[in-house]
Amino acid sequence: MTLTDFARRVTDSGTRTVTGSGAAGPDDGAAPGAAGQAPAPAPAPAPAPAPAPVAGADAADSRAVGREADGLAVASFVLGLVGLLFFNVLLGPTAIVMALLALARRTRRRGRALLGLALGVADLVVLAVLVTGNGAVAWDFGG
Repeated sequence: MTLTDFARRVTDSGTRTVTGSGAAGPDDGAAPGAAGQAPAPAPAPAPAPAPAPVAGADAADSRAVGREADGLAVASFVLGLVGLLFFNVLLGPTAIVMALLALARRTRRRGRALLGLALGVADLVVLAVLVTGNGAVAWDFGG
């Protein structure tokens, strides 16, 4: 018996194992159910069909993106507001970028994203006014 015949017998028989070269198999001409031969196993069950896509999967993804965009809108508003008082060099451009990302991702808080954009621009205007007035990037409220 060759290796391919052995592999064919093993795969044809399902879970039944063939041992030795004298084992009776479906190709040996012996009648099914003869003495010393195990009955042929039942055919293997058909594989289960692939699961159907979940109807709400796309909706859940869009909700997650919507929540992320809403968070960006709120963060841009807060950073723009805080940037009017502190670190406007960093917070102004950050607020502008976050607002533009939120608007590109179609946030539900469009007004807040627009306010964050306006406050980010205002941060840069305040910075420009202070730099031209003082000649430095430092704030100096003392006369």
